[in-house]
Amino acid sequence: MPQLTAPTAAVRRSYLAGLAEFRAEGRLGPDDHSMLGWAARDVPEDPAGFERYTAMIRALALPDGPRPEGWVPCSELWYVDDDEWLGHLNLRHRLTPGLLEVGGHIGYDVRPSARRRGHATAMLREGLAVARSLGIESALLTCDHDNAASRRVIEKAGGVLEDQRGDKLRFWVPTEG
Repeated sequence: MPQLTAPTAAVRRSYLAGLAEFRAEGRLGPDDHSMLGWAARDVPEDPAGFERYTAMIRALALPDGPRPEGWVPCSELWYVDDDEWLGHLNLRHRLTPGLLEVGGHIGYDVRPSARRRGHATAMLREGLAVARSLGIESALLTCDHDNAASRRVIEKAGGVLEDQRGDKLRFWVPTEG
């Protein structure tokens, strides 16, 4: 049964295949400023390098962990089923003024070959419980105004539309439920 887990080298091959799927969609290039875009730029393919990579991703959640300038602690969780990487969820532990506008507390992606099977809904449900454990009572999620699938996922989780800023819709989602 799929579940959120800390990044692990056990899904290396599947993770790399998932990144290839995103690249085939035109994602993960130098102009992709998402968490996945940043993390996927220099993924080592060899087992030892990939183990170091997953350790670096896990360290982003530590209060004093190494991370890019201006980033807040962020728990990157992978959605896996046995050794199959299906997607990921990022949970930012607090909001900066920029994240309050675009990005919010939680972002997620499901790899293209695993879409339309309820994985995003399940990931978000699990991610909201993790957010609650961090003391976040209501999580901000944003999506592109024309991303009907993501909007449905957010609304299914109890998201209430606050407003639209630019091309982004902003929803507040309670973390208990």
